[in-house]
Amino acid sequence: MSNSLFSKEMQDQLKELKGQLSKGRDTTSPDGEDQKPTEPVSLPTQKQVKKTVKQLGSEHVDDDKVLFMQAMHGVNPLEDKNVRSPAGATKANKLDAATLSKRAAAQGSDDADLGAGLSDMQALLNPVAGEAYLSYKHPTLQNKIFDQLKKGQLRWYDAVDIHGCTIEEARVAMTQLLNQAKQNNETMVKIVHGKGSEAILKTCVNGWLRQIPEVMAFCSAPPKDGGNGAILVLLKKPKADSK
Repeated sequence: MSNSLFSKEMQDQLKELKGQLSKGRDTTSPDGEDQKPTEPVSLPTQKQVKKTVKQLGSEHVDDDKVLFMQAMHGVNPLEDKNVRSPAGATKANKLDAATLSKRAAAQGSDDADLGAGLSDMQALLNPVAGEAYLSYKHPTLQNKIFDQLKKGQLRWYDAVDIHGCTIEEARVAMTQLLNQAKQNNETMVKIVHGKGSEAILKTCVNGWLRQIPEVMAFCSAPPKDGGNGAILVLLKKPKADSK
């Protein structure tokens, strides 16, 4: 089957049209702005257009769209590098799991690593369903703050998406995100773990976070932030430097 969207006959007609247009207009014509190509342009017939629309099998493709697609056949869009972000765009970043893993490997181990000593087995022994709502609160955390977390009223700063990661990659990415938040004196992050039929990564994240003393609370995100496919994590506030 040809990779082209149109029949060979219609492609030949398009080439002929392009060749005729490339000859320009007759500058000797006294009609000024009403000048027309020096030779007649052969366009596809209405019957041919309708046949192409039928082949495309979409009621949203009308005659004008078919003709436009023919004219644009083989044209590649230029990349616009001068695009500015909207003035009201959020400053929150969604980090890539692979980037965090490489960053962790480059930095090496750290005594303050929040992921040190995490047990995968302990996490996997308590499986959760893909649609399950996750919730955890440290005994010392005020109920008022926990309620704000559950309602999505606390702003998160950074996030990581661990979709498609192995358990090892997910753990490294998650702990690197938490360590980065700690270094930046941030207390809220989001982890997008997905759902899936077995919800392995969701189960692991649920178990890992419960093993980290710096985690004060977490819960499944509100719908606008990913719902039960993501989790909001509240970290312990950094201690003020005493001098």
